[in-house]
Amino acid sequence: MIEQSFNELASALRRREFSSVELVSQTLKRIETVDAKLHSFITINGAEALAAAELADKRIRQGDTAPLLGIPIAHKDIFCTDGIRTSCGSRMLDNFIAPYNATVVDKLNAAGAVSLGKLNMDEFAMGSSNETSFYGPTVNPWDTNRVPGGSSGGSAAAVAAGLVSATTGTDTGGSIRQPAAFCGVTGIKPTYGRVSRFGMIAFSSSLDQGGVFARSAEDAALMLQAMCGYDEKDSTSLNAPVNDMAGGVKNSIAGLRIGVVSDYFDEGLDTKIAASVHAALAELEKLGAVLVDIKLPMSKLAVPAYYVIASAEASSNLARYDGVRYGYRADNPVDLEDMYKRTREEAFGTEVKRRILTGTYVLSAGYYDAYYLKAQKVRRLIRDEFIAAFEQVDVLAGPTSPTTAFQFGAHADDPVAMYLSDIYTTAVNLAGLPAISVPAPQVDGLPVGLQLIGNFLQEDVLLRAAHQLQQATDWHQLRPPLG
Repeated sequence: MIEQSFNELASALRRREFSSVELVSQTLKRIETVDAKLHSFITINGAEALAAAELADKRIRQGDTAPLLGIPIAHKDIFCTDGIRTSCGSRMLDNFIAPYNATVVDKLNAAGAVSLGKLNMDEFAMGSSNETSFYGPTVNPWDTNRVPGGSSGGSAAAVAAGLVSATTGTDTGGSIRQPAAFCGVTGIKPTYGRVSRFGMIAFSSSLDQGGVFARSAEDAALMLQAMCGYDEKDSTSLNAPVNDMAGGVKNSIAGLRIGVVSDYFDEGLDTKIAASVHAALAELEKLGAVLVDIKLPMSKLAVPAYYVIASAEASSNLARYDGVRYGYRADNPVDLEDMYKRTREEAFGTEVKRRILTGTYVLSAGYYDAYYLKAQKVRRLIRDEFIAAFEQVDVLAGPTSPTTAFQFGAHADDPVAMYLSDIYTTAVNLAGLPAISVPAPQVDGLPVGLQLIGNFLQEDVLLRAAHQLQQATDWHQLRPPLG
């Protein structure tokens, strides 16, 4: 059952070949066996999942044909889940039981998907390797000595290892696409505002966006379709029609203009990864797409602009964690100031502290104009450059990451090197565009990601291109040796 697509599982459930309870039970057993090696889950809610599966079976018997009904999924531990721990990978929220569901959770519950638990992540989504999690890192299913990417590493690894068919994730600067590339799965970040951020714990409010990991573009389309839509509880939610993502994937891509971004193939890119990405692009060309050379010179400024803006917003958002209302509190504080200081010192990890300090610095008097304001101006220039590019092409393409998954500890003493692993992804978030990473030919037995970037609200175009590529190739069908 673990190799079946959403459509295959839904059809089998409707034909009563097995029940949702049986499917969920088998999946929980596989997680118990395999995840001891992976550590992709922080919390497993087996009893709640089986109860939800029973309700799904009842709906199926009543004739409900919702495409996700009865199918197991899991959530990145950044989405609030009523009555279940929501830790954000941090000691700060290790004891936090959310009193409500995120809108994403409610939407997927309404669609009948069965959540099995909460997935591991870099602390407060700050990281590119999953090494900053308070609970210890998830490992890459393809090589347990390598990182799965981050911050949504647990979400990517769980799909790659066949623990669940699809998972939720969040992407602030590449945190869906980079782990998808490292783990050999499909990962899509929609247009900013397409998926509600209500109940999604904030890192950088103008950049964060929820999205999906799945084994295929078709499954990702079904999952994302259920998650999208306007939410009056989120002031940044877009009140715009949602395209038929799932139905549109089968359409031809003949004539689709794909801009190959030459700036993404510079000396910083591994030559083997460049060859892999070009091989994937050649397959799209065979399917009728038209490849066009495109330059995005402002992209070289995306990483510094991103880390100034993201750190500034993190400094503001994480000020709420002070030991007063919820979360961790230092023992026996002598006064209020001591409680504030020791709570934050003891409960935040090194990377979170680094970004809070950086963000506070760039927002301080005397530095605001020099750093934060200038970064916002660069952000606008990057956005304008993308808009101009989309007057010439329908989709932009390039590698997702400059390397394959790196070894644990490879960048432990060099945070800047870690930040540069997001060099091809951060500009997308600054502009608020949708983007997807899909498997390309592997390099030395490790997955590689092809990144496709779309125009605003054009997730359906990205998913169609990705699906047609996957119909013509088998790179997304490769499975890791683990388990």
